[in-house]
Amino acid sequence: MPTNKNGKIYLVGAGPGAPDLITLKGIECIAAADFIIYDYLASTTLLRYASEKAESIFVGKQGGNHTMPQDAINALMIAKAQTGSVVTRLKGGDPFIFGRGGEEVEELVQAKIPFEIVPGVTSAIAAPTYAGIPLTHRDYTSSLAFITGHEDPGRNESRLDWAAIAKMGTLVFLMGVKNLPKIVKQLIQAGKEPQTPAALVQWGTLPQQTTISGTLENIVAKKTAANLTPPAVLVVGSVVSLREKMQWFKADQPGALPLAGQTIVVTRARQQASELVTQLSVLGAECLEVPTIKVVPAEDLGPLKSAITNLSLYEWLVFTSVNGVDFFFKHLFASGKDVRSLHHIRTASIGPATAARLFAFGIRSDIIPLHYHAESVVAAFEKINIQGVRILLPRAKEARPILPQELTGMGAQVDEVTAYQTCMVATNSTTLIQKLKTNKINMVTFTSSSTVKNFKKLLPDDFNALMRGVIVACIGPITAATANQLGFKVDLVASEHTIAGLCHAIKERKENL
Repeated sequence: MPTNKNGKIYLVGAGPGAPDLITLKGIECIAAADFIIYDYLASTTLLRYASEKAESIFVGKQGGNHTMPQDAINALMIAKAQTGSVVTRLKGGDPFIFGRGGEEVEELVQAKIPFEIVPGVTSAIAAPTYAGIPLTHRDYTSSLAFITGHEDPGRNESRLDWAAIAKMGTLVFLMGVKNLPKIVKQLIQAGKEPQTPAALVQWGTLPQQTTISGTLENIVAKKTAANLTPPAVLVVGSVVSLREKMQWFKADQPGALPLAGQTIVVTRARQQASELVTQLSVLGAECLEVPTIKVVPAEDLGPLKSAITNLSLYEWLVFTSVNGVDFFFKHLFASGKDVRSLHHIRTASIGPATAARLFAFGIRSDIIPLHYHAESVVAAFEKINIQGVRILLPRAKEARPILPQELTGMGAQVDEVTAYQTCMVATNSTTLIQKLKTNKINMVTFTSSSTVKNFKKLLPDDFNALMRGVIVACIGPITAATANQLGFKVDLVASEHTIAGLCHAIKERKENL
């Protein structure tokens, strides 16, 4: 943390879109921030690296729609830093390549705010690379230029030297889709051959990446026929022809990824969303993380601590979630005990993920029910005489009562203790609402009843209009029942109530459409 009374600002390049292309330094700056001010093209997945106490502020600009004008963004950065806070300004691509980073730094210098600049992978390089276009090649070109396709709209005349540009080897235009006809016209008039290879790469590095190849003579017509819209990078030069043998990115090959072109909302807690996001992304989906809950310790840990002190009294330990396992062992270790304290206790786990987490602590589950809900645990215990048996059940504050009720009815003495609870996250829903209004979201996933309840709170009262045409996918019947009760139309319920099962069900539905 800075000692300077004015705090500090990091201008961080978030990379070209794919969240795994950010630098390690960039991740460190996100983790250190009190405030994260992020752009439209900065992946929201990167916010998972933020501190739980950090506040994230969206200031994205898309086309002519500005969430916040540049002057206001500058003022916001300075105001937050002047409170003594660490501010990470997360910008798509690289801050200094057509990202207005230079203008922002000038404001910081004037305000005497300490700053650092963290370079990022620019889409000018990454998008062509993912399309299989090498920007340089000793047999094809000896020069390379990055050019803006969107000059300052306040200027009446272009400041670009088109005659000089036309003589260069590889040309990469950023933000040039809207002005594509003008760019092509200027290049040809300046002497560039109409048959020069050209390509447009839309959403480079992301699962929905699309590439259109042609020549200067026909690229405008091909763009129109494909209805290609920003963001996209234009590449002009003989190296474009190498794409035919060098294309490698599966998302750019028709039919290669089953969920390509699908935007799926993940409502799971940010610290637990990575598994679902990773599996959906591998299938080709673009994931929009909208965490609606976060998992926190129980408000009253007295009963859990007392149970751990008296572990010798219990014959069974039942875990209903990965979180239950994690919080139980956290407090077991904090009490000075270790797994040897459980040598006499048998265990039951709901689901393979919970069993796997328990096994990570060196304990194999004695019971893993066929189906992954409380009713199956009850059915499994019906085969065992638990009359007078004392069972410890550490779980969520909001858990359903059926498990302790049924086990008690079978003669067991059940000590249900709260190990953790979920609470709503203060999520900025601006991007979510905007994408719903413009029909850019295909599916919303729910992995628990609490994600459904809190997601609804992000939406206006007439949310059914926003959700029209959006598939609602639930991890299991309990979650689906909650969604139905709250007015959502559930389209898909995973038959295997796990993250892998949910992803499989989503993939199957898409393939069967």
